[in-house]
Amino acid sequence: MNWQAMVGEKLVSPAEAVNVVQSGHRVNVAPFTTTPFTLCQALYDRRSELENVRIDHSAGLFAWMRADEETPFQSRDNYATPLNRDLVNSGVVDYLPIGRWREDEVPAGFDGEIDIFMVPLSPPDPHGYCSFGPGVWLSKRVAGIAKTVVAEIHENFIRTGGDNYLHISQIDRICIGQQPTGNLPIPPRTEEETMVTEVICSLVASEIVRDRDTVQIGVGTVSAALGIYLGDKHDLGVQTELITGGIAQLVRDGVVTGKYKTLHREKVVGSACVALPEEDLKLIDGNPAFELYDFGYTDDIRMLIRHTNLVAVNNALMIDLTGQVCSETIGSRIWTGVGGQTAFMIAAQYSQGGRSVIVCPSSHLIEGTRRTRIVGALPEGAAVTVPRTLVDYVVTENGIATLRGKTIRERVGELIGVAHSDFQGELRAEANRLYGISL
Repeated sequence: MNWQAMVGEKLVSPAEAVNVVQSGHRVNVAPFTTTPFTLCQALYDRRSELENVRIDHSAGLFAWMRADEETPFQSRDNYATPLNRDLVNSGVVDYLPIGRWREDEVPAGFDGEIDIFMVPLSPPDPHGYCSFGPGVWLSKRVAGIAKTVVAEIHENFIRTGGDNYLHISQIDRICIGQQPTGNLPIPPRTEEETMVTEVICSLVASEIVRDRDTVQIGVGTVSAALGIYLGDKHDLGVQTELITGGIAQLVRDGVVTGKYKTLHREKVVGSACVALPEEDLKLIDGNPAFELYDFGYTDDIRMLIRHTNLVAVNNALMIDLTGQVCSETIGSRIWTGVGGQTAFMIAAQYSQGGRSVIVCPSSHLIEGTRRTRIVGALPEGAAVTVPRTLVDYVVTENGIATLRGKTIRERVGELIGVAHSDFQGELRAEANRLYGISL
């Protein structure tokens, strides 16, 4: 099929595509691993022609502000990345904490009048429908309210079921993508991190996840690896925000069937595929078992609590001795974002048979010095991503701390028990100083 003939005069160069952006406009850019780099660069190249352009770019992987260049852009982001983390913490990029997601709205702070939406898409099918490819994110809903939609086409984008499409009649300008999307910088795990991840994921798979559960797996160093440890389970379901490694193979091997899901039976539901190898994407492409939806739908608590046996597994940066979880900041320094972690941890609490799980190495090395990640109290300025009342289990390489139904004294004992041995004495002293608890 000649898709270029189908779109006709809408097909222009990248420079022509972004000519619709004018001074004073508000531009929303597709998030994270679906960043439309070709359009972003074309717009950045026009910076000397523009003034006062607001860029809303979730988990942005494009540098809209650079130390050695003046730009007309003001940017906001709800999830700091390695690319813009320093800019977020210096106040150059405004950080927007979001933890509330609804299928019927764009989150507050990104809502309101949107002049331009820039998004990568697949070529249209014979009926004129383009796929959002490996990630819907917020794109379906934003495209529906933006005044002008500008797309870049990627021939290699996968197609899935769900709400993963946009008709060419809804697109105003189209160019051909010249740079791949999905450029997520992931540093390789160290030998210690690999060992810790293997132990933690093995514990979660063997002791917490059960046959017929529906699981959510958060993106992150430890939790994202969980899929490859679930191969001995039966009839699992997957209801998540981000489809991580190993899930496609579990579907292929008949481990993930979704037969016992309350909603979307026999379907793997997510909003995006993140950091997947090419072989995983090939297993997902055109496979009717996979459905992608807008992030507001996949992370809507009102829908999630209708699932039974929902097991939410997410990462933490730091946990205090009472079970408070910080996953987005190190002290007051913003490191990532909330994403859907809070929503899924709440939903797991209200799901019949549900369980909420936090995974975290007991310690880490910073410039050669070992630091505990289980602390007496969260440091000044740290955000509480998940309150202690929403955490059932904390899993480190030293075991499983069970928190549901436990007193503060019992929680302290459980968490010290899974802390790194080098810090257990120090943590006992902190428990006595902070909470009057002697163990």
